[in-house]
Amino acid sequence: MTVQDPNVVDANRNEQAIGLAVSHPAQDVTVVSVSGEIDMVSAPALRGYVTANLVDGGTFVLDLTGVSFLGSAGLAVLVEAAQQSRARTIAFSVVAADRAVSRPIVATGLGEVFAVHPSLEAALG
Repeated sequence: MTVQDPNVVDANRNEQAIGLAVSHPAQDVTVVSVSGEIDMVSAPALRGYVTANLVDGGTFVLDLTGVSFLGSAGLAVLVEAAQQSRARTIAFSVVAADRAVSRPIVATGLGEVFAVHPSLEAALG
């Protein structure tokens, strides 16, 4: 049996192990769709993508429908996005349809920090 040190990150793992896509379903509305696992390895890529797509004013939706794991590093990205949005007068919301995403948000009380919706349609409506 082999035991791996949990403090060692696998160097062979792709840093961009998450899928990221941006769309603009309406004027002044930006939707960033994420898929995969958001952990300490992939969170920096998400952080950079979110920061690059925050546009002053308007609405920003982070669609986590395709996310299968949301770790503490991912939660930190959500908090940072909410803070940046507030400072730049952007309406920020998160789509959390799966329990793997909604449970950490509810457990940490972040549902009080930003709007959480069960679907993209609800977030845009």
